[in-house]
Amino acid sequence: MAGRAQGFTLLELLVVLVIMGLTVGLVSAVVRPDDRALLGIEADRLAQLLDLAATEARLTGRSIGWTSDGRGYRFWRVSADGNWYEVRDSNTLRRRTLPRGMRISSLRVEMMPPQAGMRLQFGAYGPTPGFSIEMSLGDERYTVVGSPVGEVRVERGADNPDGRTALR
Repeated sequence: MAGRAQGFTLLELLVVLVIMGLTVGLVSAVVRPDDRALLGIEADRLAQLLDLAATEARLTGRSIGWTSDGRGYRFWRVSADGNWYEVRDSNTLRRRTLPRGMRISSLRVEMMPPQAGMRLQFGAYGPTPGFSIEMSLGDERYTVVGSPVGEVRVERGADNPDGRTALR
């Protein structure tokens, strides 16, 4: 019997290439979060930071403010003489820049007309204002909602289609 040639057939090579391609595709999809997941992470972070700021304002007796330019946000404290200064002594309430393409598109505060700038204030005394902050990345939308009783939560864009602040 004549010696058979050693090696792989074209079909075997194609099967191996398809398997490798599927593996690389799955790994890259798992490693890089999609827009919805990335936006959800940032919305959750903002909700937790706003909740922390409101709690700190009540505990310290000093008002804390939040502002956004759309591409990021920062927190402010009021000094004893009534002037506002940016929080720089806290790694938690430091200035944040959102990932590329992500935006804070609107802020609505209950019982207030729309504002030119995005500014939210947590007073040391009295109720927390009801508010909604819309965040977007591509076609995805999330809303960070704060109620007057102090609850801060994240709603997916479709869960809050008219943008109203939920009262609880």
